[in-house]
Amino acid sequence: MRALLVIGLLTLSACGSPEAPPSTTTAETPASTTAAAPATTETADRQEEIAELAAPYNQANYEAGRRVFAQCRACHVIEAGAPNRVGPNLHGVFGREIGTAPGFNYSQPVQDANFVWDAEHLDHWLQNPQTFLPGNRMAFAGVRDETQRRDLIAYLMVEAEPED
Repeated sequence: MRALLVIGLLTLSACGSPEAPPSTTTAETPASTTAAAPATTETADRQEEIAELAAPYNQANYEAGRRVFAQCRACHVIEAGAPNRVGPNLHGVFGREIGTAPGFNYSQPVQDANFVWDAEHLDHWLQNPQTFLPGNRMAFAGVRDETQRRDLIAYLMVEAEPED
Protein backbone atom coordinates (compact mmCIF):
# COMPACT_ATOMS: atom_id res chain seq x y z
CA MET A 1 0.00 0.00 0.00
CA ARG A 2 2.83 2.35 0.94
CA ALA A 3 4.53 1.59 -2.39
CA LEU A 4 1.39 2.61 -4.28
CA LEU A 5 1.27 5.89 -2.36
CA VAL A 6 4.90 6.65 -3.24
CA ILE A 7 4.32 5.80 -6.91
CA GLY A 8 1.25 8.05 -6.91
CA LEU A 9 3.20 10.96 -5.42
CA LEU A 10 6.05 10.49 -7.89
CA THR A 11 3.58 10.47 -10.76
CA LEU A 12 1.98 13.70 -9.55
CA SER A 13 5.34 15.40 -9.12
CA ALA A 14 6.31 14.42 -12.66
CA CYS A 15 3.19 16.19 -13.97
CA GLY A 16 4.03 19.38 -12.13
CA SER A 17 3.25 20.72 -8.71
CA PRO A 18 0.34 23.00 -7.93
CA GLU A 19 2.82 25.88 -7.62
CA ALA A 20 4.11 25.40 -11.16
CA PRO A 21 2.96 28.16 -13.53
CA PRO A 22 0.39 27.12 -16.09
CA SER A 23 1.73 26.36 -19.56
CA THR A 24 -0.50 28.97 -21.17
CA THR A 25 -2.56 31.80 -19.81
CA THR A 26 -5.30 33.85 -21.35
CA ALA A 27 -2.80 36.65 -21.94
CA GLU A 28 -0.49 34.28 -23.79
CA THR A 29 -3.21 32.74 -25.97
CA PRO A 30 -2.96 33.99 -29.54
CA ALA A 31 -5.62 36.53 -30.43
CA SER A 32 -6.85 34.36 -33.28
CA THR A 33 -8.16 31.77 -30.83
CA THR A 34 -9.88 34.14 -28.41
CA ALA A 35 -11.14 37.00 -30.54
CA ALA A 36 -14.35 36.70 -32.48
CA ALA A 37 -13.91 36.33 -36.19
CA PRO A 38 -14.25 39.67 -37.97
CA ALA A 39 -17.61 40.20 -39.60
CA THR A 40 -17.64 39.71 -43.32
CA THR A 41 -18.84 42.53 -45.54
CA GLU A 42 -21.93 40.49 -46.39
CA THR A 43 -22.72 39.93 -42.72
CA ALA A 44 -22.21 43.61 -41.96
CA ASP A 45 -24.50 44.54 -44.88
CA ARG A 46 -27.16 42.11 -43.65
CA GLN A 47 -26.88 43.49 -40.11
CA GLU A 48 -27.48 46.98 -41.56
CA GLU A 49 -30.61 45.65 -43.30
CA ILE A 50 -31.81 44.27 -39.98
CA ALA A 51 -31.26 47.67 -38.35
CA GLU A 52 -33.76 49.10 -40.87
CA LEU A 53 -36.53 46.65 -39.87
CA ALA A 54 -39.41 47.60 -37.61
CA ALA A 55 -39.02 47.06 -33.87
CA PRO A 56 -38.29 44.67 -32.24
CA TYR A 57 -36.61 43.02 -35.25
CA ASN A 58 -34.27 45.98 -35.77
CA GLN A 59 -32.51 44.90 -32.57
CA ALA A 60 -31.90 41.35 -33.82
CA ASN A 61 -28.52 39.79 -34.45
CA TYR A 62 -28.08 38.51 -38.01
CA GLU A 63 -25.43 35.91 -37.15
CA ALA A 64 -27.47 34.60 -34.22
CA GLY A 65 -30.49 34.28 -36.52
CA ARG A 66 -28.38 32.43 -39.07
CA ARG A 67 -27.25 30.00 -36.38
CA VAL A 68 -30.83 29.37 -35.24
CA PHE A 69 -31.88 28.81 -38.87
CA ALA A 70 -29.30 26.03 -39.06
CA GLN A 71 -31.85 23.93 -37.11
CA CYS A 72 -34.42 24.64 -39.83
CA ARG A 73 -32.20 23.74 -42.80
CA ALA A 74 -32.81 20.03 -42.35
CA CYS A 75 -36.37 20.61 -43.59
CA HIS A 76 -36.51 24.10 -45.17
CA VAL A 77 -34.65 26.18 -47.73
CA ILE A 78 -34.87 29.93 -48.28
CA GLU A 79 -33.32 30.31 -51.72
CA ALA A 80 -35.54 31.48 -54.59
CA GLY A 81 -36.50 28.59 -56.85
CA ALA A 82 -35.01 25.91 -54.60
CA PRO A 83 -37.11 22.76 -54.29
CA ASN A 84 -39.18 22.05 -51.21
CA ARG A 85 -37.78 19.60 -48.71
CA VAL A 86 -39.69 17.89 -45.92
CA GLY A 87 -41.03 21.40 -45.27
CA PRO A 88 -41.86 24.09 -47.82
CA ASN A 89 -39.38 26.56 -49.27
CA LEU A 90 -39.59 29.67 -47.08
CA HIS A 91 -38.51 32.13 -49.77
CA GLY A 92 -41.13 34.87 -49.86
CA VAL A 93 -42.95 33.53 -46.79
CA PHE A 94 -43.88 36.97 -45.43
CA GLY A 95 -47.10 38.12 -47.04
CA ARG A 96 -47.91 34.63 -48.32
CA GLU A 97 -51.12 32.92 -47.31
CA ILE A 98 -50.50 29.90 -45.11
CA GLY A 99 -50.41 26.61 -46.99
CA THR A 100 -49.78 28.05 -50.44
CA ALA A 101 -46.08 27.49 -51.19
CA PRO A 102 -46.04 26.06 -54.71
CA GLY A 103 -45.61 22.32 -55.00
CA PHE A 104 -45.85 21.49 -51.29
CA ASN A 105 -48.40 19.01 -49.92
CA TYR A 106 -49.68 20.57 -46.69
CA SER A 107 -51.48 18.82 -43.82
CA GLN A 108 -55.22 19.39 -43.50
CA PRO A 109 -54.94 21.77 -40.51
CA VAL A 110 -52.60 24.01 -42.52
CA GLN A 111 -54.89 23.84 -45.56
CA ASP A 112 -57.84 24.79 -43.35
CA ALA A 113 -56.05 27.71 -41.65
CA ASN A 114 -56.76 31.18 -42.92
CA PHE A 115 -54.10 33.83 -42.37
CA VAL A 116 -51.19 35.49 -44.10
CA TRP A 117 -47.70 34.93 -42.73
CA ASP A 118 -46.33 37.94 -40.91
CA ALA A 119 -43.81 38.30 -38.10
CA GLU A 120 -46.44 37.91 -35.38
CA HIS A 121 -47.88 34.68 -36.81
CA LEU A 122 -44.41 33.28 -37.44
CA ASP A 123 -43.35 34.14 -33.89
CA HIS A 124 -46.30 32.20 -32.45
CA TRP A 125 -45.73 29.30 -34.87
CA LEU A 126 -42.03 29.08 -34.02
CA GLN A 127 -42.73 29.12 -30.30
CA ASN A 128 -44.54 25.78 -30.64
CA PRO A 129 -46.01 24.72 -33.99
CA GLN A 130 -48.24 22.05 -32.44
CA THR A 131 -49.96 24.36 -29.97
CA PHE A 132 -50.26 27.13 -32.54
CA LEU A 133 -51.92 24.88 -35.12
CA PRO A 134 -52.74 21.47 -33.65
CA GLY A 135 -52.46 18.51 -36.00
CA ASN A 136 -49.95 20.01 -38.43
CA ARG A 137 -47.14 17.71 -39.56
CA MET A 138 -44.22 19.89 -38.52
CA ALA A 139 -42.15 17.69 -36.22
CA PHE A 140 -40.35 20.50 -34.43
CA ALA A 141 -40.66 21.34 -30.74
CA GLY A 142 -40.23 25.05 -31.35
CA VAL A 143 -37.84 27.82 -30.38
CA ARG A 144 -38.69 28.64 -26.78
CA ASP A 145 -36.27 31.54 -26.34
CA GLU A 146 -37.85 34.85 -27.36
CA THR A 147 -34.55 36.43 -28.41
CA GLN A 148 -33.68 33.46 -30.62
CA ARG A 149 -37.09 33.69 -32.29
CA ARG A 150 -36.63 37.42 -32.85
CA ASP A 151 -33.19 36.83 -34.38
CA LEU A 152 -34.52 34.02 -36.57
CA ILE A 153 -37.48 36.03 -37.82
CA ALA A 154 -35.24 39.02 -38.63
CA TYR A 155 -32.84 36.68 -40.45
CA LEU A 156 -35.75 35.37 -42.52
CA MET A 157 -37.00 38.90 -43.20
CA VAL A 158 -33.62 39.65 -44.76
CA GLU A 159 -32.72 36.31 -46.38
CA ALA A 160 -36.06 34.85 -47.46
CA GLU A 161 -37.53 37.92 -49.09
CA PRO A 162 -37.58 38.45 -52.83
CA GLU A 163 -35.14 41.02 -54.17
CA ASP A 164 -36.61 44.44 -54.91
